[in-house]
Amino acid sequence: MSTAGKFLLVGALCIISVITAAILSNNKQSQTSDSASCESSPKTLRFSMSSNNKHPIFSGASKFKELVEQSTDITVNIFPSAQLGDDRASIEMLQLGTLDIAIPSTGPLANFSSAFNVFDLPFMFQSEAVADDVLRSNFAGTMLNILKDKQLIGLDFWENGFRHLTNSTRAVNTIDDVSGLKIRTMESALHLDAWQALGATPTPMAFKELFTALQQGTVDGQENPYPNIALNNLYEVQEYLTDTGHVYTPLVLLFSAKTWSTLSVSEQVALREAAKEAGDYQRKVNREMNKQSLAQLNDHMTITTLPLAERKKFQQATLPVLEKYKDVIGENIVTQFQQAIKTAEMNDL
Repeated sequence: MSTAGKFLLVGALCIISVITAAILSNNKQSQTSDSASCESSPKTLRFSMSSNNKHPIFSGASKFKELVEQSTDITVNIFPSAQLGDDRASIEMLQLGTLDIAIPSTGPLANFSSAFNVFDLPFMFQSEAVADDVLRSNFAGTMLNILKDKQLIGLDFWENGFRHLTNSTRAVNTIDDVSGLKIRTMESALHLDAWQALGATPTPMAFKELFTALQQGTVDGQENPYPNIALNNLYEVQEYLTDTGHVYTPLVLLFSAKTWSTLSVSEQVALREAAKEAGDYQRKVNREMNKQSLAQLNDHMTITTLPLAERKKFQQATLPVLEKYKDVIGENIVTQFQQAIKTAEMNDL
């Protein structure tokens, strides 16, 4: 190649380099601009819940909304009373990315991750204080991490509370009185097995269908925490209540993994902090409502307090359920759960 040709080639290469650098620089600036825009652009999230707007769960959701909107540009819209679907439908929508946030009980969630059956094993928690310690322990964090494989992000455990039996047929003073009662349960195989072990005939049903089913005699009774019974006027179609306290039901504040991936790191941190602060607030409100609800129910229903000896019979009758579900849940998870409970009970002494 001639000397002149060499100069022309070098010149052309220099021009190409300059143009390429300019393009890359522009792209980088554009990406930075887009990233900044994404970081600061307002977002609206839909929060679905099965309970109505008078329930402590709604109070917790409202506190969460307040905290999130104070610390971010995110707006949270709450949809109570299963307007967007019951717990199971909400979880499915979270997985699809057609819903952003939900607060289901662990019972329905166990249909998507069998490990979550561990929280619905009967007669495991003996007090709210022990439940609090376990649900903020390393074990709780391990359980929330399991959900990532299900396209769900678990932020925190909130409280539904201890569940108690009501019915319209007879007072339940002994385990024998449970025999033959048609009891509505959550859509959970474990709950079905537990009530069968107690001698009842369980029927899974969405909560929104419950009042009509009780009114029409489709089922004789149901089991729920006191606020759920009082706020939904179940005492109008139920005469008897027994303080079985057979299961302590946590709630899980869930995010759609698809929604979560669109949030900035700072937004994710703010949401996690809001979830825990709102969870503490929700527990406080729930426990105050528990006392108020029990007093209200006492004015409308015949309430039975199980003697300790009879309560032990209930516990003994459900032991086979624990053995059956060790394989379903994972024996290692059951062992960790029991250990977390023992540690919490020792701390509570």
